[in-house]
Order: sequence, then C-alpha cells, then structure tokens
Amino acid sequence: MPQMLDENFVRTVVLLAEYGRHGAFGLVVNRQMSEPANAVIRAEPTIDIRDDVHLYLGGPVEPSRAWVLTAHRELDPDALEVADGVYLSASADLIRHALQSPPDGLVRVLIGYAGWAPGQLDEELAASAWLMAPVDRDLVFDTPLDSMWEATIRRLGADPSALQTSSGVH
Repeated sequence: MPQMLDENFVRTVVLLAEYGRHGAFGLVVNRQMSEPANAVIRAEPTIDIRDDVHLYLGGPVEPSRAWVLTAHRELDPDALEVADGVYLSASADLIRHALQSPPDGLVRVLIGYAGWAPGQLDEELAASAWLMAPVDRDLVFDTPLDSMWEATIRRLGADPSALQTSSGVH
C-alpha cells in the first residue's frame, strides 16, 4: 500500500512463496541492485561472476542468502513452484550457474528475503498494509521493474493514485 513506510518495502512487489501456521516467506521481485553481482558477492571458493549479471534484493532478512527465481523448470527439477510457471530454488549449483551465465530475463538471483512470524502477516493484512494480488509469470519476468508495483495494483482493477494513503481503516 502507498502508506508503507518501511524503506525495505516502499513500492515493492513481494512474491509470497510460503504461508502457513509457522509464518510467511516471500521475495521482493522488483528491486535490482545497481552494482553488478561481481562487485557484491565474495564467494568461497571463488567463482568467476560475469560483469553483466545483477542481483535483486529479495528482502531484508538474511542478506547473505541467495535464491534463484526462474521460469525454467528444467534448471532445477526440485525447485518449488510458487506460481504457475514461476520456480524458486536455493540450489548452490543453480546459483553458481546463474552468476556465470549470460543474463536471462527468466532467471533472477536474489539475495535476502522477506519473512513474517506466525500471525504477523495476517495482522499487517488486517491493518491494510498490503494488497494481495494474483501472480502471473509475465508479471514477475516481463513487467519492467519500475512499473511493476503500479501494474500489480492495476491488475486488481484499482488506480494506485486513488488508494488511501492515511493510516486507519481502508
């Protein structure tokens, strides 16, 4: 929602990957880092990371942890399908492959994640801090990052500029 003040989540689109009695887990999908991955990652053992590969900020929790979000199921048959045609993997081999391969619009390496304790996301939803929207593969991989937040809200049939920005009941 527009009133989100936490700098980690202002105008973000979070792909909710898991939600249950143990809490929730998601990844911000519309924040690419400006620095190339090879300027950010210090892997042990050392790997040769391409200059043209960039990371995405998946969220503020565990910023040293990496994930791969992809539309290519064949890259990791064990990946979790979080939406139709959208797969999530934590495979070290796939992360290494993605960092060493030419950029592919259907493969993203994310660092960190967004996490909620049991009941926390429910409370935030009840307080109208978040909007819930259906997920499509094209939204995640084909929508320009700078317009993804607005495009997601418009898919709900709402005008982002018409959303209430004050606190309270919406």
